[in-house]
Amino acid sequence: MNQAIKIVQERVVHLARKSTVKRAQQHRSLITHEQPKSPISEQFRTLRTNLQFSAVDQDLKSIVVTSSHPAEGKSLTASNLAVTFAQQGKKVLLVDSDMRKPTAHYTFRMSNTMGLSNVLVGDFSLENVVQKTKVENLEILTCGPVPPNPAELIGSKSFSQLAEHANKLYDLVIFDTPPVLAVTDSQVLSQYVDGVLLVVRSKVTDKNTSARAKNLLEQTHANILGVVLNDRETKSSNLYYYY
Repeated sequence: MNQAIKIVQERVVHLARKSTVKRAQQHRSLITHEQPKSPISEQFRTLRTNLQFSAVDQDLKSIVVTSSHPAEGKSLTASNLAVTFAQQGKKVLLVDSDMRKPTAHYTFRMSNTMGLSNVLVGDFSLENVVQKTKVENLEILTCGPVPPNPAELIGSKSFSQLAEHANKLYDLVIFDTPPVLAVTDSQVLSQYVDGVLLVVRSKVTDKNTSARAKNLLEQTHANILGVVLNDRETKSSNLYYYY
């Protein structure tokens, strides 16, 4: 009996350590804020510029950031992109609309007690649950309690009203969404925004997978702004400045 208790205790400690490590890793992923002069931060600013040029004939007010599969860097990209736009002086809202595996509250070290799910079911207004960050001009709408029916909430009239309302309050709204090939959330959300950014991971995402994700988004007439090639190694020292 004592041995069983010991095993359970060890398991709990292991899970607690794993959670702590995950939170620390998520926090370190805000390189554009922690190390704004780094080559990677400069690359995110280049991405910001490219997005602005991609929508030169329209006012880019809202973006969906997604990927084909998990672990391709979509949340990291969404968070750092939000920081770079805020650093430019724009009033930015980052919405954690991955209502299955939310991460924004880890990344920005904030409460997830209330958030997007509460707004969608009518418990609170957007203004009541958004949280300020240590980055000037950047606010976060965390996921909130994970709902049992995320697909229904994403496709609801409440979500479209939320997106419309957020566009009036902020210069730019960035939605971090689940992977395209996992669930339909990103396809549905693409109808509410001005464009979609697809993140692929070097040496992990194969061409067929990327093509399938692109085709699924195009089926809902998503405006694909471009693709981010994430986690690519640059070996030449001559390319360091442009890493």
